[in-house]
Amino acid sequence: MRLPPLIIGDLTIPIPIIQGGMGVRVSTASLASAVANCGGAGTIASIGLGFFSCKKDAAFIKEECVNLLINEIRQARALTKGVIGVNILTAVTNFAELVRAAVSESVDYIIAGAGLPLRLPEFAKDSSTKLIPIVSSGRVAQLIIKSWKKRYDKLPDAIIVEGPLAGGHLGFSKQEIESRKENALEKIVSEVLAVTASFQRSLKSTIPVIAAGGIFTGADIGRFLKLGVSGVQMGTRFVATNECEVPQAFKEKYINAKDEDIILIDSPVGLPGRVIRTKFVDSLDKNHREKFSCIYKCLKPCDVTRAPYCIAERLINAVNSDKIEEAVVFAGFNAARVKKIVPVKELMAELVQGAEHYLDEGS
Repeated sequence: MRLPPLIIGDLTIPIPIIQGGMGVRVSTASLASAVANCGGAGTIASIGLGFFSCKKDAAFIKEECVNLLINEIRQARALTKGVIGVNILTAVTNFAELVRAAVSESVDYIIAGAGLPLRLPEFAKDSSTKLIPIVSSGRVAQLIIKSWKKRYDKLPDAIIVEGPLAGGHLGFSKQEIESRKENALEKIVSEVLAVTASFQRSLKSTIPVIAAGGIFTGADIGRFLKLGVSGVQMGTRFVATNECEVPQAFKEKYINAKDEDIILIDSPVGLPGRVIRTKFVDSLDKNHREKFSCIYKCLKPCDVTRAPYCIAERLINAVNSDKIEEAVVFAGFNAARVKKIVPVKELMAELVQGAEHYLDEGS
């Protein structure tokens, strides 16, 4: 059978795959447009676009982040007629400005995670842009739905359920991640599907559910579609593509990684993060503390007076070939399974074929 499209209101994504938004400068216009050209949904990550400015002025960097996001959206639009969206972290200090900028450019959707995006509809009024929160439990999904409905008479256009096998900052405690049993994402997806079904009955409105975190193969996609989700979000697989603009050294970290190289760290922002080992990561311990000055407080949860190092600086190092070993390189649980760099078109064809085969065979 052919894969069903992902339908979000009046937006149709022919192939039900959303490419995840990966900052800093991992998911840019080049990658997003390539995915969109193949029938998926391409996502530009807004976080960190302005951190590379040589000017040491917070107001300038804040403005630069917005301007560079607009530029990325326009570049993507010039390269594709497909579906393009933006990922914006709720925890960033310029969340409202980035949302308004994305809406002004008429992006197809905004994905918001890293916190509860309870005010997201406020910054996207009178817009056709689809608003998609990321949740890590049925309880959080219910909280967001009730809050949006009460405050804005608005429901999420879709919900992304991100499990504990995702890369980067995670919406679980380190203890929760390490103690979680197999099929954790499946269980959370079932919780959220039950929540959305209850609202569908009472409000007569459909909220598509999208699974994310640890989905690696076409068979994985088929399995979650059979569970009842409308689509999936994938990040790790898209790093090792020709169109992803990170340096070769970054991609080689993925290709050369072994299972034991994919570990959890305590991020300075108070969340666990899944990364690939580097010399810097191996140097971290409870007493690790660096002197640094904060030019621009990018994340609300970051306590600069207590942070052992600047996470933004280490993520910037990741996209600098000469500094890759002094970097934090975010990656999903399955990153060690990535073995080669391929064009996005080839990857998408592989995923679609695998998903269709799974649905045909039923296993």
